[in-house]
Order: sequence, then C-alpha cells, then structure tokens
Amino acid sequence: VQLVESGGGLVQAGGSLGLSCVVTGTILIINDLAWYRQAPGKQRELVAAITSEGVTNYAASVKGRFTSARDNAKNTVYLQMNGLKPDDTAVYYCNANDGLALHWGQGTQVTVSP
Repeated sequence: VQLVESGGGLVQAGGSLGLSCVVTGTILIINDLAWYRQAPGKQRELVAAITSEGVTNYAASVKGRFTSARDNAKNTVYLQMNGLKPDDTAVYYCNANDGLALHWGQGTQVTVSP
C-alpha cells in the first residue's frame, strides 16, 4: 500500500492550496482517511479526518478554513486549505486506515510566508 501526496508549495498568508493523496496498492477497504501535519520542533498533529461515509472532523485551528473530501472510486482524499497562515507551515501527511494497519504517505511541504 502506498500513499502519495501532492499539491504542497509556497504561498503567501491569506492564500490557498489544495492537497491530494492517492492510495494505491492492494487494499481491500479504506476506512478513515486523515491529514496530519508536523511543523519543525513540534509533534505531528491531526488536521482533518474523514470517514468512509464522508463525515469530517477538523482541528480547531483549521476549522472554517480547511475542507477535506474524498473520492472513494479514486481512493483519493483531498484537503483544500484557504486563508492560510504562517502557523500552517508544516509537512502535511495523509494517513489511511484499512482496519488492519495505518498507512502513511511521505509528506508534502506547505510553507506560508507572512
């Protein structure tokens, strides 16, 4: 199972970025999909999670600014980030739960300049 994130980059404060994560390989079922992030010197934290039914949950720090969605037919999860702040600067990772294990992507860098 592989997770490949894309869409990171450099953006000015107040700008937007969209991330995608494709799950490939032999995986029978994908339950929850989630986005985490890790800033330098900080622990990895949950940003958004979405169930197989599309129910979402967001960290308080991003609620109202970030939106996650998934396309089950494409085994893809998305994270639309609006109103970005310098504090959002981090490596963003996607995570998939297949009921047996948690699988992680390699991460994509998001940098927000003041």
